[in-house]
Amino acid sequence: MPYQLASPSRLGPGDKIGEGDSELVLNILPPDLVEDAFENMRKEVAWKAMHHRGGEVPRLVAVEGDVAADGSFPLYRHPADESPALRPFSPTVSLIREHVQKVLKHPVNHVLIQHYRSGADYISEHSDKTIDVVRGSKIVNVSLGAQRVMTLRLKRDGIDGLGKGTRRPSQKIPLPHNSMFVLGLETNAKWLHAINHDKRPLYQKSPEERFMNEERISLTFRHIGTFLTADESHIYGQGAKGKTRETAQPVINGTEEAVKLIKAFSKENQRSGFDWEAVYGEGSDVLHFTHTNDTAPQRENLHEAKSALEGT
Repeated sequence: MPYQLASPSRLGPGDKIGEGDSELVLNILPPDLVEDAFENMRKEVAWKAMHHRGGEVPRLVAVEGDVAADGSFPLYRHPADESPALRPFSPTVSLIREHVQKVLKHPVNHVLIQHYRSGADYISEHSDKTIDVVRGSKIVNVSLGAQRVMTLRLKRDGIDGLGKGTRRPSQKIPLPHNSMFVLGLETNAKWLHAINHDKRPLYQKSPEERFMNEERISLTFRHIGTFLTADESHIYGQGAKGKTRETAQPVINGTEEAVKLIKAFSKENQRSGFDWEAVYGEGSDVLHFTHTNDTAPQRENLHEAKSALEGT
């Protein structure tokens, strides 16, 4: 497929985004819900600061999901130093989830909620880690509040003969209030995505960008196929070694298995031809990437693996 090395295009509904399996949907929520959703989520969501690379990430976060009768819950793993504890879907988020599922036509059982407090808050470019995302599903991001721009950039290996320093093809997708960006897994495999910081002075921003005092809440819904037991002692499902509740295995914290999973995440960030079955098919029972009993060589190996991931 030919890609044009041109200035980033600004795309919207009806345009070909990424590999063509992604789209922007406007007015995803009805007026009676969207009118108070932002303020309701301020109160209902258990916002936390999250840390990565030893510092606080530039946004507030929360994690909610579908908790089963036995207390087990979906697990989405990504290379952060820590992640907030999952809580059951809060009332407003539950209503938003219903509308997302109607459009997607498949369930979503997990959501990462992020509060961008101003244009200075951002998320660096990355591919979503899909070891736990049900294969064939889509990842969606609902935006409420100030309009921010999502940037897609083709992975370096996506074009034959692309020399070092050459500008890679990219796309810009403005995400207005009450919109939903649908990220297909093929686009996720071949493109990196980000919300870059926007430190322009207010007078240079549009009314849509100044809306809600520049604050934005995003909700990233996923259909997750990996689960933790209620006491977080055992793991099972798509991304684990034991694929069913009956074959659930004890979770692993730290050790060389953690290094192996971080290296797998790095491959997914770097390779447009990422072989999911070869890298993730066996599964991993890692829950946390470090353990108090890790040896100095294990900690050094993990540090090297994380450094390689963060350099993508």
